[in-house]
Amino acid sequence: MSHRPSLDPAVADVRRAVRASLARLDPARPLVVGLSGGADSLALAAAVAFEARRSDVSAIAVVVDHGLQESSAEVAAGAAGTAGSLGLEACVVVVDVDTVGGVEAAARQARYRALRTVAEERGRAAVLVGHTLDDQAETVLLGLARGSGAASLKGMAPMSDLDGVPLVRPLLSLRRSATRAACAAQGLEPWDDPHNADPRFARVRTRNTVLPVLERQLGPGVAEALARTAEQLREDADAFDEMIGETIEDIVEHAEAGISVSAPALAANPAAIRHRIIRLVVASEFGASLSRVQTLEVARLVTDWSGQGPIDLPGCRARRIGDRIAFTAV
Repeated sequence: MSHRPSLDPAVADVRRAVRASLARLDPARPLVVGLSGGADSLALAAAVAFEARRSDVSAIAVVVDHGLQESSAEVAAGAAGTAGSLGLEACVVVVDVDTVGGVEAAARQARYRALRTVAEERGRAAVLVGHTLDDQAETVLLGLARGSGAASLKGMAPMSDLDGVPLVRPLLSLRRSATRAACAAQGLEPWDDPHNADPRFARVRTRNTVLPVLERQLGPGVAEALARTAEQLREDADAFDEMIGETIEDIVEHAEAGISVSAPALAANPAAIRHRIIRLVVASEFGASLSRVQTLEVARLVTDWSGQGPIDLPGCRARRIGDRIAFTAV
């Protein structure tokens, strides 16, 4: 009696994670897989190819060539070729990266714009990317070090919105070692991005130095604990957002060249909600983010009003007029 060869556990784990994520989407929705050629995205692409065949769903691997390394075109072509061998349609998108504000952030923005463009062309396809539990832990640790607050500490969501198309991260519960093992089991040779070993980048230092030190000094399981922290904070943030959404409808009014908020209503709320409303108003109306210091200065117009003048903020100015806090464009 013949037996089917057993499936490697790592391959099974990746496929199971992808299957669970796809179950949350419209089964007819096309899929776009972000593929760099690294182990994480390669394991994801292989699993998506397998699941897409089973469910007869259209899927394409998009390789974004950032042009930041001499061999980038060759690497992109190789990744696209590997995707083709997995049975996926594949394309390479070349982008220009404006590095003035930092290479990492600029490359990420250019990459997501390219993925979203393809997703729109494919009928608002879902975009799948290969972030793992390790990436989540690094994100939380970096946010903690920068004092970024809950908005950063909640990390990356398994499913979010990318300007109108679903952005899905199926592998957030898996360690990076699992994606490497899955690639090895399937005979896939991942590409190691030299930037992932460059200590100039804070994320690389966190990955290669800080987290290993924490694991040695505090014991194993630090990455998993950070990921659990992100999940718990995300639940708290979702609850806050729902409360703020209900509150903001009653206390915000459009004003000339801006928007205004009731100062007594803000004062009646706990500080956490008051500060979130202030940040949300500025972000939604003017597309700007406030620092902790800036948020507290605006809050003083509510809780410690003594006739102080306007406060200059990114993209706007805040001042108290009677019983309202007015935010106006500058």
